[in-house]
Amino acid sequence: MAQRVPDVVDEPTFTSDGEAPALGDEALRVLKDQVSRWREGPVAKAYGTWPPRQKSFETWSGVPVPDLVTPADVDLDYARDLGLPGEYPFTRGVQSTMYRGRLWTMRMFAGFGAPEQTNERFRYLLNEGQTGLSTAFDFPTLMGYDSDSPRSLGEVGMCGVAVDSLRDMEVLFDQIPLDKVTTSMTINGPAIVLLGFYVALADVRGIARDQVGGTVQNDCLKEFIAQHAWLVPPRPAMRIVTDMIEFCSREVPRWNTVSISGYHIREAGATAAQELAFTLADGLEYVKWGIDRGMQVDEFAPRLSFFFDVHNDFFEEIAKFRAARRMWARFMKERFGATKVASMKLRTHAQTAGVSLTAQQPYNNVARVALQAMAAVLGGTQSLHTNSLDETYALPTEDAVTIALRTQQVVAHESGVANTIDPLAGSYYVEWLTNRLEHEALDYIRRIDEMGGMVEAVERNYPQREIARSSYEFERKLNDGERVMVGLNDYVNDEGTNIPTLRIDETVQKKQCENLAKLKAGRSKVELDKALGEVRQAASGDGNLMPPIIAAARAYATEQEICDVLRETLGTYTDPAEF
Repeated sequence: MAQRVPDVVDEPTFTSDGEAPALGDEALRVLKDQVSRWREGPVAKAYGTWPPRQKSFETWSGVPVPDLVTPADVDLDYARDLGLPGEYPFTRGVQSTMYRGRLWTMRMFAGFGAPEQTNERFRYLLNEGQTGLSTAFDFPTLMGYDSDSPRSLGEVGMCGVAVDSLRDMEVLFDQIPLDKVTTSMTINGPAIVLLGFYVALADVRGIARDQVGGTVQNDCLKEFIAQHAWLVPPRPAMRIVTDMIEFCSREVPRWNTVSISGYHIREAGATAAQELAFTLADGLEYVKWGIDRGMQVDEFAPRLSFFFDVHNDFFEEIAKFRAARRMWARFMKERFGATKVASMKLRTHAQTAGVSLTAQQPYNNVARVALQAMAAVLGGTQSLHTNSLDETYALPTEDAVTIALRTQQVVAHESGVANTIDPLAGSYYVEWLTNRLEHEALDYIRRIDEMGGMVEAVERNYPQREIARSSYEFERKLNDGERVMVGLNDYVNDEGTNIPTLRIDETVQKKQCENLAKLKAGRSKVELDKALGEVRQAASGDGNLMPPIIAAARAYATEQEICDVLRETLGTYTDPAEF
C-alpha cells in the first residue's frame, strides 16, 4: 500500500529571533575559495572546449549577470529583508495566503469604437471568466476632447472607446453591476472628469458610493515623464490629483485614486531599475502632496495602487516586483510614519510588455506573453492583463484576446506556480538581483530627493533624459546584434504574415457626433451653465473639484466642456524640447 503523503511538510528551522540560519564567516570564506577554484579549474577547462556563447551576459536592462551566485554574494537577513507573506516588509507578497486563497484578478484591457461595442466586449470577457474590467479610451478622450472636435478627426474610437458624456458612460456599463464588478479606467489628464462620470452613473443608479470599487490611473507625473497625455501643467495637475485623493478617501473608499504607473515609463525605454525608481518616486510625491493638503497618511495611502510593466527578462521582472514591495513598505513606515499595515502594502496591477511584441512572426508573441505572465505571477501581482498576439497591428480581435486570457488561466490552473507562496524566495540569484535593483533604484531616488522631489525633477527633465539615454542604448544593442529578438533581428524568415485584424468602422465618429448633437440639444442650458460655472469657481479657488465636476456630469456637460474650463483656468502645457 502506498504511503499517504502528509498534508503539511516540516517547517524550516529559524533562530530564536526569527532569522533563517546563515553561514558563518569561516564557512563563507571557504565557500569563496571553493568557487574561485571551480572557476579556475572545471569552468576554465569547459570554456576551452565550449567558449562562452556571447561576449557578455546581462539582463534585458543591462545589469551584468554573474555566472553563479552563492550565499557569499547575497547580503540577506530573513527577518529584515524578506519576512513572511502578508507581513512587513512584504517582499514575499502583500497577502498572507497569496494565490492559495484567491487568484489574481484577470483584468483584460478593452475598449474600441462606440460605447455599445465596448460594452459588448466587456460582457463577452466577463462571460469567458475575466474577473474585472479595464477600460481603454480613444485618444480624443485621453486628451480631453469630444468626438465632434476638429482635433478628433480620424481618431474617434480607433485606439479605445469614445466617451463624451455621462450618456456614453450609461451605455458603456449597461447591464454591468457597478457594485459587484471592479472597473479600471486608464486615463490621466482628464481622469477627474471620467471618474466624475462614473460616480455620477452610480448616483443615478442608486448605488451607494461606498459600494463602488475600482481604479483610475490618474498618474499625471508619468504623463510628463513618458506618455504625454496631459491636460494642464505639472503643479495644477498635482492639485487635481490631490483633490481626487481627498474626495475618494472620504466618499468612495473602495476606489484606488491613483494607479502609480511604471508601465508607460518602461515602454518609453526605461530600464527595470529606472521603472522601479521613477514609479516609486512618483508615489512618494503623491503622498507628500496629500500630507501637505492636511490629510493623515493612513487616511489615503491604503488606496494608492501601482501598475508595472512585465518585460522579457524573467528573473529581472520577478526581482523588480519583490524589490518594489520592500522599498515602498520602508518608505511609508520610515519616511512618512505610516502605522496602518494597508498603508505599507504595495498592491499592483501588471501588464505584459507591449513594446516587446513584434509584427514579424506575431505568433511568437504568444510565447513571450506566457513567459511574462508567469513572471508577473511569480513576482506576486494582484491583477494582470496579458497582451494579445496581434496588438502590433491593431486592437485585438476576439479570438486573440481569448488566447491572451486563456494564457492567464493556464498559468493559474495548470502550471502549479499558484500553489505555493513566493516559490523563488531564497534563490541566491533572485535575492541578489532583488538587492541589485533596489540599490540602483535607491540611488535614483536619492538624486530626485536632492532636487526637491519628483515635480521638480520633471520640470528639470531629469527622468526624461535618463529614459532617453536608456532607450537609445537598448536600440543600439538591438541594431548591432548584441541583443536578440527572435524573428526580428535573428531567426528571420521571408514569409509574409497574414493574420486577422480588428477593423474599426470609421462611421463610429459620425454616429458619436450625431449622438452628441442630440445630447446637447436636449440639455437644460441653465443647469449646464450653472454647473460649469461652479467648476470654474472651484478651479479658480482652492475648493475640491470633484463635487462640482460630478454635478456637471449629472447636467450632461461633456468631457471637453469641463476640460476646457480647467484649461482656461489652470493653464496649458507644452513639453520643452531638449536634445
